[in-house]
Amino acid sequence: MKKTAYFLSLVFLLNAFVPVAMASGGKEPITLSAEEAERLDELKHRVEEIKAMDFSELSKVEKKAIKKELREINKEAKAVGGGVYISAGAIIIILVILLIIT
Repeated sequence: MKKTAYFLSLVFLLNAFVPVAMASGGKEPITLSAEEAERLDELKHRVEEIKAMDFSELSKVEKKAIKKELREINKEAKAVGGGVYISAGAIIIILVILLIIT
């Protein structure tokens, strides 16, 4: 019973600090190469073109294709930015494994 109480208190304690760590904004600025910066500008320009379009004139298939293109642009822009993201669930699982090992 004591182990369960300690474990639960640890989980709640760590969850209390997760929002603080996320809000700290300790990210370093990302430096892009010339090619990556150029590609990012192309993607921004294409998104601006899509925003300026009149969607009322487009067919359902064309709208679907544009949505798919925007999703791909979003994925590519995130890939250019780089970074490793760990979800809160993954952090909890890692902590549980560490507790079991020790």
